[in-house]
Amino acid sequence: MLDTDLIRAEEEGGRKLMIVLHGLGDSMEGFRWLPAALRLSWLNYLLVNAPSGYYGGFSWYDLYHDPGTGITASRRLLFELLDSAREKNFPTEQTTILGFSQGCLMGLEAGARYPRRMAGIVGISGYAHEPERLGRELSPQAREQRFLLTHGTRDPLIPIEQVRPQIELLKRAGLNIQWREFAKAHTIAGEDEIAVIRDFVRACYNL
Repeated sequence: MLDTDLIRAEEEGGRKLMIVLHGLGDSMEGFRWLPAALRLSWLNYLLVNAPSGYYGGFSWYDLYHDPGTGITASRRLLFELLDSAREKNFPTEQTTILGFSQGCLMGLEAGARYPRRMAGIVGISGYAHEPERLGRELSPQAREQRFLLTHGTRDPLIPIEQVRPQIELLKRAGLNIQWREFAKAHTIAGEDEIAVIRDFVRACYNL
């Protein structure tokens, strides 16, 4: 079971949910600023800690030793989280996932493999694990998902030149990906990028 914290929408009665997945060595605490920045008062947020400890923070998988095993285990936990959210009256089709770095990879995994359609997937400064295999193993719902993937042209940790071919491969496999590049490093590019994310999320809910 994943450690989570639900931040309820300012407006009563809404069942729209964003699940937020942090990057390597971070935690849910690193994204408590996000609801105020997005300014979507009708949206609930579920902040999540990855399952494994990592130098005072957490990780979704071991970056250097058999990452596939950790990704599979974390994906199973994320699927269980989506199932649990639905049981708590947060419908999957009203749920978005936003992930940064490792969290972006996990968001891609969920969007490509989870057997229900979500409202949308936002992935920031990440990459795909074994993209050729991912493209072959898409769930029947994967081509109905909406993805926004953003990356920095100055990212020293995950160079954009390595990610662009992955995106093209996944597009050819049938994923509906909106790709945006920003002149940034391994981070979120302030209001410029937040505005793009905000507009995408609104469109996911037809708002």
